[in-house]
Amino acid sequence: MRVLRLCSVFGVPDRPVPPEDLRFDAVGGMQNHTGHLVQALDRLGVRQRVVTSWPPSQPREELLGAGAEVHRFGWPVTALRQGWAAQAAAALPRLSAGVDLVHAHLGEDLAVLPMARAAARARGVPLVVTVHLSLRHTLPGRGPRAALMRGLGGVLELGAVREAAAVLVLTERAARAALADGAAPARVHVLPSGVDPDLFAPPAAPGPDPLAPDDPAPGPPRPRVLFVGRLGEQKGLPALVRAAALMREDADVVLAGEGPQRPLLEALVAQLGAGRRVRLTGYLDHRLVPAALRTAAVAVQPSRYEEMGTSVVEAMATGLPVVATRTGGIPSLVRDGETGRLVPVDDAPALAAALDELLADPVRAAAMGARARRAVAGHAWPSLAAGVLRVYRDAVTPGGDQRRATPAPPTGAA
Repeated sequence: MRVLRLCSVFGVPDRPVPPEDLRFDAVGGMQNHTGHLVQALDRLGVRQRVVTSWPPSQPREELLGAGAEVHRFGWPVTALRQGWAAQAAAALPRLSAGVDLVHAHLGEDLAVLPMARAAARARGVPLVVTVHLSLRHTLPGRGPRAALMRGLGGVLELGAVREAAAVLVLTERAARAALADGAAPARVHVLPSGVDPDLFAPPAAPGPDPLAPDDPAPGPPRPRVLFVGRLGEQKGLPALVRAAALMREDADVVLAGEGPQRPLLEALVAQLGAGRRVRLTGYLDHRLVPAALRTAAVAVQPSRYEEMGTSVVEAMATGLPVVATRTGGIPSLVRDGETGRLVPVDDAPALAAALDELLADPVRAAAMGARARRAVAGHAWPSLAAGVLRVYRDAVTPGGDQRRATPAPPTGAA
């Protein structure tokens, strides 16, 4: 099986991310998803060519594992990051040679789907689409960028979902949206974000704390509320900072991550006088995330929009209750009152009350965390990759129920 994979962002599992790459594009769930999926499929013998953007410190081309080629395109200028597609499109005739199918990963990007559809049509092979974030159904916001993403991006998404031999989505909610957009039911598959359940596991005994402050406050340590992720507008972090200032329980609220909203968040912490309670640690190497989660009492995900947060899955696998917002596909993971608490988007008082509730009752919080771990037991990467491979095999089966892209006519044809 030979697969051409197009994704606007891609992260190599367990590879440290240097500061220059964080300034270029902060690491998020889609990088982790695509990287771990490629790794898991490589172990199953799938040969892959990954076409993606180029963070400045990474090699333009490299081989990962036994048969995963990575080809990176673009310029090391943040303002031109989306220009990677112009270079990539020129290379697709070469990189698509000999592939059995094309797999596109849709996030906040307008280039991946047109390139993937063109490559699949040119080679007469099936198109598979993973909808990480639906531009039609999930992306909110105002302003020119959001309008362009929903308008043009929504049209591109609609066409790809209808054309694809298989549509992979992260949640049942996203599956219903794909069906409403005209995808054939037999071609829609729910395959959520994955996790390593052995790596992300409850602590057997106290371990190292990768988030320990340089100058810890005197006295016994306070319980920790932990957010891990990209410090971007999508994550709703100003509401978390405001909630921290309102909380009754004495706790540390730690934001582990990097991103464009960091200056705004630091200013808000200072404005609210919340520096004793709120701490921004900067980027946390993903290899340290399991140990960091094991130091927390509660995980928090205050997203303004999210289909399925990878950090939510990882926190639940670690046995943590999660306080999150009722948006996108999060309620399919976090069941209110069972595996955590759900609150409205951008509602700092409700977020503070939910965090106080769990911090005040550690026994109940622990019971929620145990149920959370059981709820994501089926999210192990090996089993998810096996599911993706089954979809691939079905898509390329001659005479099967899947749709193959129509080959483009030869140059000069009438």
